[in-house]
Amino acid sequence: MKKLLIVLAVLLLAAPTMAAEWNFYGSARFATFSTDVDMDVAGEDSDRDTLWDQQGNSRIGATVKFNDEIGGAFEAGDSWNKRKLYGTYNFGAGQLLIGQTYTPSSANFYSNSVYNGDGDLLGIGQFYVGRVPMIQLSYGDLKLAFIKPNVYDYSDVLSELELEAYAGLIDTDVTIPKIELSYGYKGEMFFVDVFGGYQTYEIEISDVNYSQDIDAYVVGIGAGVDFGPAYLKAGFHTGENFGNYGQWNQAAGYFGTGYFWDKAIPYESGVVDSDGMGYLGVLGFKANDMLTFEAGYGYEETELDDSAVDVDYEAEIEQYYLNATINFTKGFFMVPEIGMIQYEEKGETEEPEIFYVGAKWQINF
Repeated sequence: MKKLLIVLAVLLLAAPTMAAEWNFYGSARFATFSTDVDMDVAGEDSDRDTLWDQQGNSRIGATVKFNDEIGGAFEAGDSWNKRKLYGTYNFGAGQLLIGQTYTPSSANFYSNSVYNGDGDLLGIGQFYVGRVPMIQLSYGDLKLAFIKPNVYDYSDVLSELELEAYAGLIDTDVTIPKIELSYGYKGEMFFVDVFGGYQTYEIEISDVNYSQDIDAYVVGIGAGVDFGPAYLKAGFHTGENFGNYGQWNQAAGYFGTGYFWDKAIPYESGVVDSDGMGYLGVLGFKANDMLTFEAGYGYEETELDDSAVDVDYEAEIEQYYLNATINFTKGFFMVPEIGMIQYEEKGETEEPEIFYVGAKWQINF
């Protein structure tokens, strides 16, 4: 009797949501790659390794339609981390979204590179912030989003001496959210995407009455065209302080972050802005419904603006790849890929070069 009452209680609680339309989905992804990492240092052997593991971007989720006006979605990763969780309100002229999903600058993927957990040249030519909590208004293909700011903790990059001087003194103040705007046009044979974003916050060092605004922005454009079975996609972006902005990247260290420099602790400290840019190009050919080939290249660079102080830093990362998507049946495919990632940093003797070959296996259900 007790078990029956529990079942009835659960059904009563679930009754309102059961009235909605739930469309569940899942994606199991597995990586099988061999890598050879050469640090480009005399006398140091390259490091060879095998990756044989489920990808972290495997997922399960659902889209929900409560009625003609209210809907939403959720998505969890392989460790049950929150990837998406948002609700939508369609008010006729447009849509209001509240919750976590892809920001306007991160909603388009031009590359199908599968190495590094479906890396897709993200942070290597493709600007990418990811899925972030936000309030977004959409009017057709125009999107305006007010996004949770990415506040960078400079204690992560301070030296031991600086940490002692600034311990408990550095504070960050945010007054407005990050703002992004995007527009996309899609025709029968081609598409064009444009986007821009801006973020600002203030850092303070309390004991010396020091403060400075940390501004970060990005503007970008992408386009593509279909030539029957062949397609071409390309993108470009430029801006300032990508690391502070929250760009996800596949480079080492604090790539694209404004540098906290110290000339005389702590009275002449400041942040030197980091200028950044990136671009990518992808060429593909669909031989038939079972086989598609793709080749791509991505490049990203950052450089500190050293005009005001004696700080000189440059870094760049690039990737080449060639792959093929092989469809065995609906929902089951594999993508063998071969490629190389190179990273260079001015003044550093180590310049990692990663050669990889392998495949991603995926089943969607």
